[in-house]
Amino acid sequence: MKKVVEGSHAVSEAVRLCRVQVISAYPITPQTHIVERLSEFCSNGSLKAKFLRVESEHSAMAALIGAASAGVRTFTATSSQGLALMHELLHWASGARLPIVMAEVNRALAPGWNIWTDQTDSLAQRDTGWIQIYCEDAQEALDSTIQAYKLAETVFLPVMVILDAFFLSHTYEPVDIPDQSDVDRFLPPFRPSFRLDTRAPAAFNQLSPPNVYMEMRRDLQDAMESALHALLSIDDEYRSFFGRSYGAVEAVHCDDADIIFVTSGTISSTCRLVVEKLRRDGEKIGLLKMRLFRPFPYSLVKQWTLKARKLAVIDRNFSFGASGIFAQEIRAALCNEPKRPLVFGYVAGLGGRDVTPELLEEIYWKTKTSAHPESESLWMGLQHPAPAA
Repeated sequence: MKKVVEGSHAVSEAVRLCRVQVISAYPITPQTHIVERLSEFCSNGSLKAKFLRVESEHSAMAALIGAASAGVRTFTATSSQGLALMHELLHWASGARLPIVMAEVNRALAPGWNIWTDQTDSLAQRDTGWIQIYCEDAQEALDSTIQAYKLAETVFLPVMVILDAFFLSHTYEPVDIPDQSDVDRFLPPFRPSFRLDTRAPAAFNQLSPPNVYMEMRRDLQDAMESALHALLSIDDEYRSFFGRSYGAVEAVHCDDADIIFVTSGTISSTCRLVVEKLRRDGEKIGLLKMRLFRPFPYSLVKQWTLKARKLAVIDRNFSFGASGIFAQEIRAALCNEPKRPLVFGYVAGLGGRDVTPELLEEIYWKTKTSAHPESESLWMGLQHPAPAA
């Protein structure tokens, strides 16, 4: 059934449909609408789950680690500083192989205090062992959340479903909300082989000395490597149920493109318009939308980019002392290829600043007319001097 819903509530609807059993959360703008709606579902009985209103994001994840260890389906949501506060326990969730699903609404890190979108918060957690899926619109946010549970419970790793603050979290769009019976058939109840059970006492997460710890890390990496194939398989199955699929990346006009934009999140929608306009003008341009960031889809990135002459990677994030993070990863994926495109890294839209069609066209022409990138990162849309707050 199609309804016009807020992006945040698309996630809430997905969590309800997945029959999550424990939700633990601490409110932080802009993720609050997700858990507010879930608390209403719990209150009116449309979702039979325990809702834990805890005193911090650290506690929210700690509670879910306990609940997931007991073998139930769990959910939380957070943003920015809240995600940073969870950092210690993000490692614990992945190391303990717990299939927790979390919605992370991208928001800039303070200071300066800013509640608008910026991917640095989620990308700062890229080494914690969580699968990361970036969403372009509300429909994808709903569908990705349902897929995330099946993926997490297949490879036994936690999954972060990521959406842009306000551009997506607070925007209303038509969303096809699946029937409960169809989701039940797609996502059966979670019944792990190993769980905390007073009828079958066992110890979990004991001291791991040097003779076993390294093998445990390798097992986690094996699970990560299997997640790409698992996601593609689940995505195909999802299409057979609901008629929609997204893949790990999406290539638009990449077959014959000289220059390819590489994007993630809501910037991808704006970029689609620019690519189609430039195509009508005769420009050989393509778009590669990155949906899956961890595990990084190396083979798919190579498949779609190696024939191009140049890549223009748009990063709504930054690693200080280095460059935009997607650009780093793209360069690393291609570095051993004997013939590879030049990678132009552009930083744009930090802290919620608009990335307009005009700015993307400027990026295209700058890429086309430059023989080589001027630097590792080119900051676009800067104002000098900065306007008063």
